[in-house]
Amino acid sequence: MAQQATNYDEAKVPVYKLPAILEDGKTVNDWESKRRAETLSLFESEVYGKTDLEGVKTSFKVAKQDNEALDGKAIRKEIVCTMERNGKQHSFSIMLFTPKAVSKAPVFLGLNFYGNHTLSTDSGISISENWVPNKEAFFIENNKATETSRGVRAYRWPIEKIIDRGYGLANIYCGDLDPDFDDSFKNGLHSILGETSMATIGAWAVGFSKAMDYLETDNDVDAKNVAVFGHSRLGKAALWASAQDPRFKMTISNESGCGGAALSKREYGERLEVINTRFPHWFATKFKKYNSNEAALPIDQHQLLALIAPRALYVGTAEDDQWSDPRGQYLSLYEASKLYESYGFKRIPEDSPKVNETRQIGPLGYHERSGKHEVMPVDWANYLDFADKHLK
Repeated sequence: MAQQATNYDEAKVPVYKLPAILEDGKTVNDWESKRRAETLSLFESEVYGKTDLEGVKTSFKVAKQDNEALDGKAIRKEIVCTMERNGKQHSFSIMLFTPKAVSKAPVFLGLNFYGNHTLSTDSGISISENWVPNKEAFFIENNKATETSRGVRAYRWPIEKIIDRGYGLANIYCGDLDPDFDDSFKNGLHSILGETSMATIGAWAVGFSKAMDYLETDNDVDAKNVAVFGHSRLGKAALWASAQDPRFKMTISNESGCGGAALSKREYGERLEVINTRFPHWFATKFKKYNSNEAALPIDQHQLLALIAPRALYVGTAEDDQWSDPRGQYLSLYEASKLYESYGFKRIPEDSPKVNETRQIGPLGYHERSGKHEVMPVDWANYLDFADKHLK
């Protein structure tokens, strides 16, 4: 069956009915005692799969440390996380920069697409030996990272600026957790788990939480003030991680789109049939039954954002990234803000702000900047300003 044409016309968005986050008359008490768990269970069953780490033992080792990183401004550590179950092991590396000027720093925790070494020209950062997506512009071929790709994604992660603002940065290469291709869930973290409904986005989300386990033990980190950050597909993972793990004080979704912050029932931009066909490994098998049938979904992504309440949440979008439906992401945040209102915060307006206008109301933030699907300096400027309000 041919896939439906992509819709970029607001006039063609179907009439849709969103499932209620909370029924009329229900309270935060009802949410926390019952409805929240029901909502989380629906996302486990219908969208991302269930995170099941029963029998998994985790250990951490600081494998490298440079106390004079960034010309003496920062401490850089490489932490190896090893997860073991039934005699099988899987390891991944966490790269952590912390400012020397702050005794216990709040931290931005993110995942990256091509390896930790792509975030900086620092030659002390190890290069992943795992599968990496080929990209000619980054000198990556035969799915192998090399020295030539060192620092190619530094523009997305302004490490020195983050350090100068008094924050740390922790990062994990997503492919060290689970490779971003359809391998029938045999490699990465799945290699030690056996039969599980958890798909690749779920495995990436586990990486966020395991990194948090480590950050809670690091004396240079203020683990009570950690922001989880993700762009695009990794933004989907960041949202899912924060929905499951209340330890994250702040959540940043940068253009996470379909299966992330955008409402699926709008059928605008990327549709479920497209994402589930192109990336069959990202979501649970049951999610595919809603291909070209979004109206049948028993949940939608505003409920994912609601699972993060009442913690700080920022959704960043881009004007030229209509594929990820900026309006649908804002409406999702607006709907979630109704639950935040039940917690005593102000509901955000239903109308989206103008392009390049930042809207920060209480624990909720949003912007739609001009430009394409990317992480830009203005995005980080907004996120850092938001963090100053909520992590310090």
